[in-house]
Order: sequence, then structure tokens, then C-alpha cells
Amino acid sequence: MKNELESGLEQLEISFTQEQLDKLLQFIDLLIKWNKVYNLTAVRKPEDMVSLHLLDSLSLLIHLENFDRLLDVGSGAGLPGIPLAIFRPEQQFVLLDSNVKKTRFIQQAIIDLKLSNIQVVHNRVEKYQPDVLFDCITTRAFATIAETLKLVEHLLAKQSRLLFMKSNTAESELNQTESNFTHEIIELSVPGIEANRRLVVLSR
Repeated sequence: MKNELESGLEQLEISFTQEQLDKLLQFIDLLIKWNKVYNLTAVRKPEDMVSLHLLDSLSLLIHLENFDRLLDVGSGAGLPGIPLAIFRPEQQFVLLDSNVKKTRFIQQAIIDLKLSNIQVVHNRVEKYQPDVLFDCITTRAFATIAETLKLVEHLLAKQSRLLFMKSNTAESELNQTESNFTHEIIELSVPGIEANRRLVVLSR
């Protein structure tokens, strides 16, 4: 698992420290342990978690420009938020999910991994009212682009970006979306994943 992770990070051209590598591996260990009871993910094999969870999440890293606060909507088991936060300790992340079992796991993972730049919120996104708005929002396996935009509109700062992790539905979802955002579709190449991965970036 460690060799696969190191190789994948190198293929993604992500430089890493031993501490970051250790935290990623520790996160997988926690996910495996909690998954037996809480059913956090359908992915069971550790080597599959490396590609489908860690490397897939970290494929976003080079597309994250400077931001103050990032909101990960429907974070689930903390993906992509936790892997990204490990590599961006100077920036603040809020991981939001309406499933209490998943937010409990995220909270425990934050404690065990000693991550001081993450806040966990157990709430529905449409009901969430933060004190400070977000200049970056990410979603992974959450909802369609159009549906998500309606749900997060009240959370966006004036200058903001939304990053949607999608597959073959990217173009069709964009065609069904009306907004004043500029958009871009970026092809993602994730080590260990043969399926089509695309990043839809909306900016204003």
C-alpha cells in the first residue's frame, strides 16, 4: 500500500514529506477500522482505497489556487477534504455532511491525525449558515452541478470557485446548468483508476 501511494503521488507530481505520507496511510487504517462498523465506503480493499480515495482526492491539489476557506460539501468519510488538508496546512477547511456517523468519523480522524486546519459541520448544506463565506467549494459524489449550485449559493463569497469531481456526466450536467459562472472542464488522470475522471471548475 505504501509503495502504491508513493508511486501515485510521484505520478501526480505531488511532492510529499514522510509526515504527510504517514498521515495518509494512517487515514486509510482508520477508514478500514471504522468501515467495519459504520459502512463509510463501499470500497473495502486498502489498495483500492489508495487510488479511489487518496489519489483521486489529491488529483485536485494542483488545481487549487490560493484561497482562505474551502468547504467540502457532502464530505462523507472526509474526501477529498482530509487528504487535501494534509497537504495544505496553512489553509482552512470545513467538512460538511448530514450523516452523523460520517461526521463522527471525520472528527475522530482529525484528532488522530492532529489536523488543526479542519472544522467538521454536521448539517444539511441548505441549512448551514457560516459566519464567514467560502471562496472555494468542492464536491465529490454529491449531486448534479445545477442542484449543488442552488444549495450552496448562500455560502459563496463574491470571488469564488466551485470544483466538481465528475465522470462522463460533466458535459451533460453543464448543459443543464444556468449560471453566471465561467466554466472549464479539466481531464484528470488518476493513477490506478481507468474510469474517466473530470474536474468541472466554475468561477466568478
